[in-house]
Amino acid sequence: MWLYVALVAALWALGWLVRDRRTLPTVTDKHVFITGCDSGFGNLLARRLARRGYRVLAACLTPQGAESLRGDSGGGHLRTTLLDVTRSDSIRRAAEWVRGEVGDKGLFGLVNNAGVANPIGPTEWMAVEDFRRVLAVNTLGAIEVTLALLPLLKRARGRVVTTASVLGRLAANGGGYCPSKFAVEAFCDSLRRDMRPFGVRVSVVEPGFFKTNATDLEALEASLRQRWERLEPETRRSYGEHFLPQYLRVQRLLLSLLCDRDLAKVTRCMEHALGARHPRSRYSAGWDAKLLWLPASYLPSALVDTALALILPRPAGGAP
Repeated sequence: MWLYVALVAALWALGWLVRDRRTLPTVTDKHVFITGCDSGFGNLLARRLARRGYRVLAACLTPQGAESLRGDSGGGHLRTTLLDVTRSDSIRRAAEWVRGEVGDKGLFGLVNNAGVANPIGPTEWMAVEDFRRVLAVNTLGAIEVTLALLPLLKRARGRVVTTASVLGRLAANGGGYCPSKFAVEAFCDSLRRDMRPFGVRVSVVEPGFFKTNATDLEALEASLRQRWERLEPETRRSYGEHFLPQYLRVQRLLLSLLCDRDLAKVTRCMEHALGARHPRSRYSAGWDAKLLWLPASYLPSALVDTALALILPRPAGGAP
């Protein structure tokens, strides 16, 4: 009996591996629109896809980012445009530009990559605008860009690839970042099911911690100090003057241990989602995503809460 089960499992794993490695016969006729290409994952992905022969349409927030990307493209078909995903008029202009570029063929790939993380920290230190700003980019921006381009994606029976995060599976800190990524996961799940009859495939990439602008330690610390300074005196007393230095020390240690500099671990997942005959619904990128965050997301909440409480400093007024 057990031998039969093992044989079936081995055959299934072999079949999955063969299926997973099958790629599209050609990509040179396929347009891919990528948001957030000024730096980080989006910038690297745009250059890699252009070298592989895709017709890359890269959206940058700043003219400097667009100019730098064009200079570093290293050949291949790469066009740039400006896009602020928090502004509907900017999204409409970008969608019209994409429509002009792809013509009747439609858009084969959309990569929702634009994102921000700051501010992150204790929830009580945040104002509602701190949440609103992050959600506007990470969640509503990705949703509005996707909705604007869906007709073109349906025409090409294309792909939607969205950068979420392991922190969209397990909320390890306060601020708008985790809620924004949980929401992105839910949006992509519903979109994947709704678009399946039209041949549009939807994938989510869930990176662990990587060395990007989103994990820039100086910016994170400056933002946290600013929020500490604006707290009401009573709130500050409840945490104690020791809390902020200790919190910053833990944050520095965790980022130094977890942040991976090899951004290609993420872009390879995106490339597979675009170029595979059978893209996966979800991709995990980074050792910490596979070995730490995703396994922890399946543990009982009480265990995760206890582990995080042991790592983070205790407020002066907290319960013993």
